[in-house]
Amino acid sequence: MVQIITDSTSDLSKARQEALGVEVAPLSVHFGEESFLDGVDLTNEAFYVRLRAAQALPTTAQVNPEEFVRRFQAHRDRGDDVVALFIASKLSGTCQSAMIAREMVDPDHIFVIDSDTVTFGLGLLVEMAARLRDQGLSAREIAEELERLKARQRFYAVVETLKYLKMGGRISGAAAVVGGMLGITPILDIRDGVVQAAGKARGRKAAYQWMEKKIAAEPVDTSLPVSFGHADAPQIMAECEAYFQARIPGMEVLESSIGSVVGTHAGPGCAGISYFVKE
Repeated sequence: MVQIITDSTSDLSKARQEALGVEVAPLSVHFGEESFLDGVDLTNEAFYVRLRAAQALPTTAQVNPEEFVRRFQAHRDRGDDVVALFIASKLSGTCQSAMIAREMVDPDHIFVIDSDTVTFGLGLLVEMAARLRDQGLSAREIAEELERLKARQRFYAVVETLKYLKMGGRISGAAAVVGGMLGITPILDIRDGVVQAAGKARGRKAAYQWMEKKIAAEPVDTSLPVSFGHADAPQIMAECEAYFQARIPGMEVLESSIGSVVGTHAGPGCAGISYFVKE
């Protein structure tokens, strides 16, 4: 059997984790002296209430190598191979922790993939990993196909403000200036594991039009699922989803709610799309 493991920044709901048969290792978020496991000790709704009221940005922490050694060893003891895919290594040390653990446990039967993305982009890759497993591919074959798929993946999101990304050091102060401009909607993308301010527009509709032009240049492969996600903004996700469904017929749509670790940096009010480019 092949066991799929990911981390909590994939933002898969508990129901979706169970349906896919994947294991999730939680990162942690810290409000002062209080520590919570992402997606375990704190609901998304409770997290955003805390975030909006916080005087200082909470901190987040990666999964340590010891935790991955424990998880990997348990699966190898059962005779299972492991495919493990994680938040971009440029955003967290979680993937590096997994690589260390892989070498300690069994490098021949554990395959660790740096997704180069996060949140519903990572969740989309996990969905594909589970489908490939269910098609009967070996762990090595799944890992090889995921490496090909991640090169074709695109991620775009609108945010209400860039202040949280700036506070967390994820983007530069200069890039964050646009987030404070009246009526301007910043647009993010993720390329090669880096979150960046890719564009700006006057209002969300114009932002979707900007994204539509980018997507037209790299069309959606509608034979594969498309993921939409939001950070405490289901109405914005629904708006974004409706916009693209009207323009890209035949999409299989997946939905995700952004949890506490990614939400710490993106802030509330973020929503977007992730898809695979047509070959």
